[in-house]
Amino acid sequence: MTGLYRHNIDAKGRLFIPAKLREELDNSFHVTIGEDGCLAVFSDEGWANFMGKVKQLPYSVAKQLRQVFAYAADCEPDAQGRILLPATLRDKVHLDKEVVITGSFDRVEIWPAQRWDELDAAADEKPLEQIMLELGL
Repeated sequence: MTGLYRHNIDAKGRLFIPAKLREELDNSFHVTIGEDGCLAVFSDEGWANFMGKVKQLPYSVAKQLRQVFAYAADCEPDAQGRILLPATLRDKVHLDKEVVITGSFDRVEIWPAQRWDELDAAADEKPLEQIMLELGL
C-alpha cells in the first residue's frame, strides 16, 4: 500500500479513509496500535497473515504483543468512506484532529500529523541512497 494523505478526525471520532486505500483494504479494516506512535490498519488478509505469524511464536514471546490485541478494533467504512476510531485507540497514540494517513508495505498507518512531520524531517537527515545501500536494495 502506498500514498500519503492529510485529513481531520471529526468531533465524533470519524476519519475519512481515501478511496485508493479503502479499495486495497477491501472495506473490512482491523485497526490497532502500531509502531513508533501510530495506528496500524490491516485488511482481513493482512490481519490473518499477521495473526498467523504471531501464532507461530512461543507464548512467552507473543505475550509482548498483548497491547496490539487489547486495543484492536474492527472498523467498517460508512457510506462517506469514514471509519469510527475508538477513543481508546485515539488516546493511545495521541490522535487529536489533524492526521496523516500513509500506505506502508502491507498496512495503512494513521499518524498524529505533528508526529509524522517530526519523523519525516528526521528521515531527511539520512540520504535515501545510503539507506537503500545498507538494506541491499
